[in-house]
Amino acid sequence: MSALAALPIAVILVLMIGLGWSAARAGALGLVAALVIAWAAFGLGARVMPELGAAAAAGGALGEAVFLALTILWIIFPALCIHELQVRTGSIDVLRVAMTRIAGDARILALLVAWFFGLFIEGAAGFGTSVALAAPFLVSAGFGRVAAVSMALIGHAIGVSFGAVGTPVVPQAAVSGLSPLAIAGATANYHLLIGWMMPLAVMFLATRAQAATPASRVAPAPWGWTFVAAACFLVPYYLIARLIGPELPTLAGALVGGLLFVGALRMARRRSGAEADATRAADLLRAAAPYLLLIALVVCTRMIGPLQERLRAVEIAWTYASFGGSMQILYHPGTMLLASFLLGALVQRVPAVTLREAIGAVLRRLLPVTVALAAMLGLSRVMVHAGMIDALAAAAAAAAAGTWPALWPVLAPAIGLLGTFVTGSATASNILFTEFQVATAERLGLSVLGLTAAQGFGAAIGNIICPHNIVAASATVQLVGREGEVLRRTLLPALACALAGGFLALWLYA
Repeated sequence: MSALAALPIAVILVLMIGLGWSAARAGALGLVAALVIAWAAFGLGARVMPELGAAAAAGGALGEAVFLALTILWIIFPALCIHELQVRTGSIDVLRVAMTRIAGDARILALLVAWFFGLFIEGAAGFGTSVALAAPFLVSAGFGRVAAVSMALIGHAIGVSFGAVGTPVVPQAAVSGLSPLAIAGATANYHLLIGWMMPLAVMFLATRAQAATPASRVAPAPWGWTFVAAACFLVPYYLIARLIGPELPTLAGALVGGLLFVGALRMARRRSGAEADATRAADLLRAAAPYLLLIALVVCTRMIGPLQERLRAVEIAWTYASFGGSMQILYHPGTMLLASFLLGALVQRVPAVTLREAIGAVLRRLLPVTVALAAMLGLSRVMVHAGMIDALAAAAAAAAAGTWPALWPVLAPAIGLLGTFVTGSATASNILFTEFQVATAERLGLSVLGLTAAQGFGAAIGNIICPHNIVAASATVQLVGREGEVLRRTLLPALACALAGGFLALWLYA
């Protein structure tokens, strides 16, 4: 049964990585495979949800997929609008020149954008917002589209454990009975010791992208600055997680770390006698207006309690039997992005015709993205409701228990990664598998805290390779149809981190 449950995932991987199929084509075939296996082998509509029947159960799962696709498109659309506006007004060039003068090297600029900026937005908003903003900026900085999406996905990943002001830890605390502070501290142990792999991967991809440029001479990669960037984020991130809890490690760690890193860069540039940034402050603020407004809106709506409660009270929701979906429309990051786009246009005094042209250009790009998202999410919801994901996790635990029970910690992060790969959400992965991890730990006599943290760690890393995350990120740089190239670049770092996390769990908590 577990082999059959794994077949739709295998189809996606083989078609996208091996054959280079687009996410839409691979997702459609994977969805067909998932539906057939769910009906024939897992009894969807017979043993599972017999009160509905096979067609109604599949329809409910696909309804969830379409609803989720719309909530993701609500992020992609305004993020694309912001970038399109920035390109049309020349603001992106102003920001790129200013950041290049600070960084001195486009690869260090990649760290500023993919690492610090991506992590900050992830900590504040989550839900793919950071990648949707970072990837287009990296393209504007001169990087290829595949490299830009890959760097943005990798750069934001370790912040996902505490993304959206700590949301992924909430279901873990509820299920495990552990305190959020304890879970945050244990999860931060993994990221402190393994997280440095992510900026190194960003630097590797940035250097590789430069070397691929025709007639380019690439200087040795600035690995020293890469380790400085890692330390600037990871140290405050770890301390905040250990001492305060899960709400602020990513947000505050990126803010503090980014300021420290920029300060170090400016000092180094001054000592070398490099030219100072001649961009006027007013021009720089105007060019950065959409991003600054987004940061202000997200921080205010997440940190001001009464405002947060009022915004979260407005909800679009539906239910059908055991299926359903909800969206807090005013609290959603997409709404913050849309407000930032419109307000930014006002600040930059953009003509109405330019605004309409930017919106029209974005709308024309969204149809193929919608198809790919719906297919990938349809596969996800069918597998979840049919119990196929549970079967895969149970098979992994049974294999470990049958050979060497103490080996399970090595596999525990991979379960979190699997959950995010299928669902596209670290929070959803934690909802699915935290209880399973706790039960397995108790049955095998292992540390409940350690495996709960391993689940959260793996769930965060899974964002790097989740197909519909890749689809959404690729859409922001007009890379539709080439998602398999991104997956080829992100798969190895994700698996390496998950494996390293597994051996760390074995060392720390077995």
